[in-house]
Amino acid sequence: MKKSFGLRATALGASSLILLAGCAAPEPGAASPSPAGTTIEVKDLWLKATQDDMSSAFGTIENTGDHAVTITRVSSAVSGDTGLHETVANESGAMVMREKTGGFTIEAHGKLELAPGANHLMIMDPKKPLKAGDEVALTLEFSDESSFDFTAPVKDFAGAKESYDESSSQSGHGH
Repeated sequence: MKKSFGLRATALGASSLILLAGCAAPEPGAASPSPAGTTIEVKDLWLKATQDDMSSAFGTIENTGDHAVTITRVSSAVSGDTGLHETVANESGAMVMREKTGGFTIEAHGKLELAPGANHLMIMDPKKPLKAGDEVALTLEFSDESSFDFTAPVKDFAGAKESYDESSSQSGHGH
């Protein structure tokens, strides 16, 4: 009887391993998500000209992939202080900008519109004036640790003079 139990236990253990191995294998035809940086297209993205204060980037970022992607950071050699920002109403109803907690998620085959008075990329305290006609290199970083490099032109623009939400501990920029 002990031999019979041992054979059953061995057979049960082997079948459990087969089942576990089956769970770990991808389903036939299931695609692994592509790195976010390979599914992004930037369209008509530009930065506001500035002498020394701050600049914003506006335009459209499209996700051409089959899975949602999340932009977690923007960086540029023109400034060590960059960020992802949204514009929201504060307690008194005034429109203020603040850091976008958690980044920007773009659904599969979706778009992120960056516009004055709305979501935008921030460049604080650029190392030199950003003049109309300049080209600025930017990098978008994603939650899957991939990235996307591109350049954007600088344009003259008198709008987008939102103020920071001073009550937000996220901003900390004091502009």
